[in-house]
Amino acid sequence: MKRFLIALAAATLYGSALWANDFPTQARVEFVLQCMEAHGGQSYDTLYPCVCVVDKIASEFSHEAYTQAETLSFLYSTPGERGGVFRDAAPNSRQRIRRLDEVRREAQAACFVSRSARIATP
Repeated sequence: MKRFLIALAAATLYGSALWANDFPTQARVEFVLQCMEAHGGQSYDTLYPCVCVVDKIASEFSHEAYTQAETLSFLYSTPGERGGVFRDAAPNSRQRIRRLDEVRREAQAACFVSRSARIATP
């Protein structure tokens, strides 16, 4: 019985680790590099907070959901009819964008990311 419980606990932890690691390595690296550039350049002082941010975002979103919300946030502000397609056709687009912004702000606050950015946050 004890072995069964240990195996069950290990399987549960492994399953939750898979969910947390849904983001491909390349996507994580690109996020971290953009974050580092935006918050002071490549150094250990910016590396660890930016890694923390992407980990927190990955714990809240699957990679697919994150990509969709990020794409919507870029395209939502497109003016005219072109932007109307993204504003009107995507179900719950405002909610997705707000949720992404909220998670991003919470992650930056929890990870002590510097508020003084040289360029806009990706």
